[in-house]
Amino acid sequence: MTPLVLDLQPADWLNLFVYYLSLSLLAVGGAIATAPEMHRYLVGQQGWLTDAQFSASIALAQSAPGPNVLFIALLGWNIGLNTGGAGTAGWAAGALGVALCMLGIMLPSSLLTWFATRWAHRNRDRRSVRAFKLGMAPVVIGLLLATAWVLASAHGDIARDWRLWCVTLVTTLLVWHTRVHLLWLLGAGALLGALGWV
Repeated sequence: MTPLVLDLQPADWLNLFVYYLSLSLLAVGGAIATAPEMHRYLVGQQGWLTDAQFSASIALAQSAPGPNVLFIALLGWNIGLNTGGAGTAGWAAGALGVALCMLGIMLPSSLLTWFATRWAHRNRDRRSVRAFKLGMAPVVIGLLLATAWVLASAHGDIARDWRLWCVTLVTTLLVWHTRVHLLWLLGAGALLGALGWV
């Protein structure tokens, strides 16, 4: 994989920050739900990341313990490395990318959540508040399905990767219909991958 070599100017860094500020308020169901939009912008429109870097950032952050929003830090880190190259300049640009992306995605949604939660708690018995909570469930599910589609489509067609799709289907059904802990499913997937089955 050939790394990208970018020349981001201060205006580009500002655009990255403003992009994540605006995206923050769309992250209903978590930041991972906006991954298709991030892919469109960062990979397709701006060309700041490759498909492989985008997918690897999500996979690494999701497999590591901690909040799932960490994949955004890795996206910012990779943009910085693509800009600064190897060495100290790359690390500095990577740190700048992490800071801008994380501040951008966290600040607006955190402030909105804080104010909205205080208001909703005071008005929890209102019919409109209960209806809003019920109405958001299908939106979150749809956004998560769109994210799954973007990540799965990076692996090619169903006929070639039928084993991967079978494991995905079985895992989905197990999560939906049982109380099997997700760590067991991740372990089983890792074992299948290590054995070369998927």
